[in-house]
Amino acid sequence: MSASPPYAGRSVLRPGIHEGKVALITGGGTGIGRATALDLAAGGASVVVCGRRPGPPADVRKEIEAAGGSCLEITADIRDEEQVTAVVDRTLAAYGRIDVLVNNAGGQFTAPAEEISANGWRAVHRLAVDAAWNVTREVARRAMIPQRSGAVFFLAFSPRRGIPGMVHATAARAAVENLAAGLSLEWSRYGIRTVCVAPGTIATEGLEETYSEADRDRWAAAVPMGRLGRAEDVSGLLSFLASPGGAYVTGTTVVVDGGADAWGAGHPAPALSPLRSEEANP
Repeated sequence: MSASPPYAGRSVLRPGIHEGKVALITGGGTGIGRATALDLAAGGASVVVCGRRPGPPADVRKEIEAAGGSCLEITADIRDEEQVTAVVDRTLAAYGRIDVLVNNAGGQFTAPAEEISANGWRAVHRLAVDAAWNVTREVARRAMIPQRSGAVFFLAFSPRRGIPGMVHATAARAAVENLAAGLSLEWSRYGIRTVCVAPGTIATEGLEETYSEADRDRWAAAVPMGRLGRAEDVSGLLSFLASPGGAYVTGTTVVVDGGADAWGAGHPAPALSPLRSEEANP
């Protein structure tokens, strides 16, 4: 993977808006996770960047420290409960608290629904749902509930109606939408907010490496605002929601997609598939 480009975002929040906060971001080395780490650090937060590969989190740490911020990088596979515990151990040892958790880690692949294996289905749900819950539970139990404050964010997908070739991933993200809503009902009494953010198609370096320019142009044409999203479009929203300005937002899903969810699929439905000869004559 090519090196991440210099961060191009500019925070619209006042300097120091996150001063004194500690933010833990999973999948924080690239894309939306990286942009979120940089946005929160620009607001004065101490940031913990967690990722499976050591290189990208280290690059984010260097970028934050070069700007005068504080950052801890942790290499861990959050699908492993013992490693989740270790991540929280190191975060609390370094900073003593956790105020913001961004469950950004995820992974998916495209495949027709009938070709998704049981293992493929489980792999996507294990990271997007199970691992996110494991991190959330550990952070809440050990930091946010005792301190009676915190904000937990989950990442979903837009359009929310479903995405062809991604039923395993969209089902997983629908689960975390409901998780955010349910936790708000239980944890608001502890001063903890739980919010789901649903980005549309975001033009990260991974998207550019995986899909063709024609694919990206087709997706952009289905967005009323006429372009794909940028990582900063999502990180700026997360930074606002983590700030005092977002203090009354909990238990809901906030869509950031240029109007794609309102528009729908934005292109014709696929043609009906004719019966194969063996189906017509069993």
